[in-house]
Amino acid sequence: MSDSSTVTTHPREGSTGNDFNLIRLLLEGRAFFALIVIIVVFSILSPNYFSLNNFLVMSSHVAIFGILAIGMLLVILNGGIDLSVGSTLGLAGVFAGFLMQGITLEAFGVVLYPSLWVVVVLTCAMGAFVGLINGVLIAYFKVPAFVATLGVLYVARGVALLMTNGLTYNNLGGKPELGNTGFDWLGFERLFGIPISVILLAVIALIFGLVLSRTSFGRWLYASGGNERAAELSGVPVKGVQVSVYMLSGICAAIAGLILSSQLTSAGPTAGTTYELTAIAAVVIGGAALTGGRGNIRGTLLGAFVIGFLSDGLVIIGISSYWQTVFTGAVIVLAVLLNSVQYTAKAKKPTSSALPSESPPQGAQAQPANPDQEKTAG
Repeated sequence: MSDSSTVTTHPREGSTGNDFNLIRLLLEGRAFFALIVIIVVFSILSPNYFSLNNFLVMSSHVAIFGILAIGMLLVILNGGIDLSVGSTLGLAGVFAGFLMQGITLEAFGVVLYPSLWVVVVLTCAMGAFVGLINGVLIAYFKVPAFVATLGVLYVARGVALLMTNGLTYNNLGGKPELGNTGFDWLGFERLFGIPISVILLAVIALIFGLVLSRTSFGRWLYASGGNERAAELSGVPVKGVQVSVYMLSGICAAIAGLILSSQLTSAGPTAGTTYELTAIAAVVIGGAALTGGRGNIRGTLLGAFVIGFLSDGLVIIGISSYWQTVFTGAVIVLAVLLNSVQYTAKAKKPTSSALPSESPPQGAQAQPANPDQEKTAG
């Protein structure tokens, strides 16, 4: 009986394994497959879609969402959420525009015009400061991430409105005699035919990919996101990691704000509205778990390209912008659903594979766990 039961179960396990592998391949590669489908469909619908120049233009748009999404990924890996990145992006653009307009020192009767790189550094520092506020509230004051970042969202947006009085900073190109030209470099210049913003996205993705895979900080981040209490007992500086990821998210938002303002050659206080939702969508589409501890840079970039190429494709074929919002929302819901299916299947697989070993067939002799135990028994 034991022999016949063994023979009948093997084919069953093999077919189930093949089916599972196919489903797993489709689930884990869904962002890549979705991107291929989007490119094929829109290439059929519009002859202008499939061209190198159009892909580069769309990639320059994706760079903004992609950089935002990389910062969001770090936060989500930690088990948190950052709803303030859209407002931080808008505030960064306004802050850069304010600096480009000149800083008036009334006490000395002079106006300072900082150079482009000074503006970039100060703007990134401002983004880090916003992230620091988020991180301290969450790590040390135990404010829920959703509430803390939602509050900072309103504060950052309000500060941007106060700085501009609700208006927009225009003509950010600067003047040669003032030494503050070059702001449009991020948005329009190309290196070897590739937009600077796309190159910047690739560099940031490479840096953070190496950080997550090759450094202690990356291991701490995954550990604290997977099980914060266990990570803390293992010596991981959980609070320091939390503060760091929110600061890095703020810096990414500031860089994205600089790129957007450069592309528009203007800075408005309402820029970046709902961009936080797009960043979250890119991370989720890329396969990251909102519960933390799972996700990678490669998937997040694919998610950003899926959203960017889909949005631009809808514009090219003349679909209303309102429908773009509907499609984005539907994509988020579908991505979360697929994530749930994927991680549920992964959780069940070890349990099912372990069952046969727990109860050996009747009449079979139990095997020793390792050779040392066998020698001892002998």
